[in-house]
Parts: sequence; C-alpha cells; structure tokens
Amino acid sequence: MTRLTAILATTTLLAGPAMAEMLPLEKDELTFGFIKLTDMAPLAVAYEQGYFIDEGLFVTLEAQANWKVLLDGVIDGQLDGAHMLAGQPLAATIGYGTEAHIVTPFSMDLNGNGITVSNEVWEAMKPNIPTDSEGRPQHPISAEALKPVVEQYRAEGKPFNMGMVFPVSTHNYELRYWLAAGGIEPGYYSEQNTTGQIGAEALLSVTPPPQMPATLEAGTIYGYAVGEPWNQQAVAMGIGVPVITDYELWKNNPEKVFGLTAEFVEENPNTTIAITKALIRAAIWLDENDNANREEAVEILSRPEYVGADPEVIAASMTGTFEYEKDDVREVPDFNTFFRHHATYPFYSDAVWYLTQMRRWGQIAEAKPDSWYDEVARSVYKPEIYLEAARMLVDEGLANEADFPWDSDGYKAPTPAADIIDGIGYDGRTPNAYLDSLPIGLKGDQTVVGSEIQG
Repeated sequence: MTRLTAILATTTLLAGPAMAEMLPLEKDELTFGFIKLTDMAPLAVAYEQGYFIDEGLFVTLEAQANWKVLLDGVIDGQLDGAHMLAGQPLAATIGYGTEAHIVTPFSMDLNGNGITVSNEVWEAMKPNIPTDSEGRPQHPISAEALKPVVEQYRAEGKPFNMGMVFPVSTHNYELRYWLAAGGIEPGYYSEQNTTGQIGAEALLSVTPPPQMPATLEAGTIYGYAVGEPWNQQAVAMGIGVPVITDYELWKNNPEKVFGLTAEFVEENPNTTIAITKALIRAAIWLDENDNANREEAVEILSRPEYVGADPEVIAASMTGTFEYEKDDVREVPDFNTFFRHHATYPFYSDAVWYLTQMRRWGQIAEAKPDSWYDEVARSVYKPEIYLEAARMLVDEGLANEADFPWDSDGYKAPTPAADIIDGIGYDGRTPNAYLDSLPIGLKGDQTVVGSEIQG
C-alpha cells in the first residue's frame, strides 16, 4: 500500500496540535456493522460519547444477523467497516471461505469469552473437579474433567454436540484448544470436508451467539463457547454453567477486531485514521479510572439497538466479576479489557496465533514457512495506521504518550507457559515450532486426507 503509506507520511507532518481537527476526510457518512455482544462496546461508546462526531464522522451502527452476513456486507460495500471476529480478515485474505483483502487498524478487546456446559453435563463433570478450601470448584477447570463425560455419551451412542459461533472465530479455536488440552479430539477440517468434525470426539458446529442459551436449553447442544453476555445469560436462566473463561484459558488473549476492506483504506486513508482515533478514545473511556465508566457502559449496551440483554446480565461479567454458578461470583477484573495491556494495538503475533490454529485443525491444508505467517499478518494487521491515530490523539491532549507501544516491532513478548491452560508457551515469531509443541493437531507436513492424518 505505497499510496496509503505516502499519504500517512504527509498526514504526520500536518497533524500538529493546531491542525488536530483539520484532517480532510474522503468520506464522512459511514455505516458500521456489529453482532450483539458486549465486545462491540467501543463502537457504541464512540457513537454515544460523540467521539465519531468529534472526528467529523456521521456514523450509523447496524446490528447484523450473523458473522457471514456481516462479512459479506463489508465486502460488498453495504457496510463501510465492522466489529469482526479476528479470524475473519485473516481467513478472507488467504482465501479460506469468502475471498477478499480485509485489514484491521484496531483490535477491539482482550478476553471476554467463556465456555458453558448444560446443567446435566456440569453435574457429570463435578466429581472430576477438585474443590478449594471453601468447597467450590477449583479454577481453572481442565477439559480432563469433561473427557469421561464425552466418553460416556459416545458409549451410549449419543454424539457430544457443542456450539461455537463461526468456523474462523476465536470461540472455535478456544473451544478446540480447551478440549485438546484435556485430551479430547475436537476434529479436523479438509478441503473436501469443511465440517471440522473429521476424527472428532466432540462435534462442534455453528450457532449464532444470541441463540446459544436457547439451543442449549433445547438439548441440541451440550455446551458452547461464546462471548458475553451469553454465558452469563445461561446462569441467569438457570440452564447452564460456565466452566472456564478465556482469561483462564490464555491470559489476555486477543479477541475481536475492527475490519475494513483494503480498498476502503486505500481510498479513504484520512477517514480510516479518524475512525481509529474515535475507537481508541472509546477504549480509553471504557477502561479509565479502574473501569469507573463500566456501569454507564452497561446501560448503553443493554439498549435494544446494541446488545439488548438485561443490564444485570451484562454487568455480571463487565464490572470486574464473573458468575460461574448461581452465587459463585469471583473477581476477574480483566475479563473484559478494552485498552489496558495494549488491548487495542493490532499485534502481528495475535494474527499469527489465529493462523496457527487454522493450520493446526486443517483449515490451512498444507504446511507454510514461518515467513508466510509473518507476511499474512503484515498484510492484514496495520499498526502503522493505529500509531498514526494514537500520535494525533497524544498531540491533541486526548491520550497519554506512555500508553502506546511506539517502539514495538509488532510482536508481543512470548506468552509464558504459566498463562496458558496446557502449560505450553506461545511465541508468534516461531509459529511452526509452536505447532510442533502442541500434542494434538497437525504438525510439520501433515495433511488431512479423507478421514486420516497423513505425513
């Protein structure tokens, strides 16, 4: 994107304090899509707090029926951008599913997901879970506690069905990660069979997030991985128990991103910077003063045009706690993180992790060199745009210099083994070594042929 880079360089020269609000916008009327989840909060806050207007942007926010409809809307131009699953821009760019070059200058949050099981499955798991000094289940809960339950269902001829929100969703990869860490095969994809259920002991399939609790209650699935408020909704309804949060699965893991087509960014570089500025301000507001604004955020999100769940259900996970069972409320201050820990910076290492999971389960059919992972990450994640927006906010006195990773090469320090459920660390600079370290999943030159792993 040489033209974009050149324009960004010119903008850097112009964007002193006196010129802060003079950025010429190529397009100022915009429509953004989202799914009804707590982590769409930066969009709602940027709208409600007037941050979009401050940048000269007249934004309409539109809830979408599901992730595919949302992605298609961005690709065909009905939407100018959207709250997206982090896997969507990556998958589209490499041609897995719908093919299109989608980029992101902004990561929307860290953490925010959970895995919930039905009451019946929970009761069957409990004898396998150690308790703490107060007699409560000891967290984090390993899928080893679920393994004998899955085996019992299979012995009785009942497929163990679980829900996730989309084939390239964080939730799919987190659920697979948790199951595999507990010795349960979550299944593989191949070019001929895209169900993801090849060789599976637990059968994962797509259910839209707001429909998760009802599908669980109906008995169609026995558990699911989803973002909030749909785990807490199961607790409120008395139909299920969240067994693990993604914060416990992988501390401060990346979640959603804000996606735009590469063409939009190329044609509207100043507008892209303005959007990113507004979203960064929203993220700062959500986390500032030890989450002092979260109650107001809960009220905003509870409105029907946004998430539309009861405020109490949204607050159950968004205000520093998480309720596992009725009255088992525990402190999880970073369960929803929007700005702390550089949550909004689009790290290449986050992109690489998603790509490793696509490769691990066969969505990327053949082995790729480490350099390929880096190249794809750089083609999709755009920290240079993010830092341009951040610099302008600092110059305007709207953000603090110390809050941004100015000198980052785009890769986080390796995630220590102690921060991940299976005790296996992650370094985005060495994706193939990481894949080889995981006991379940494709390694090296292995491929899925028919119902077998070969190589």
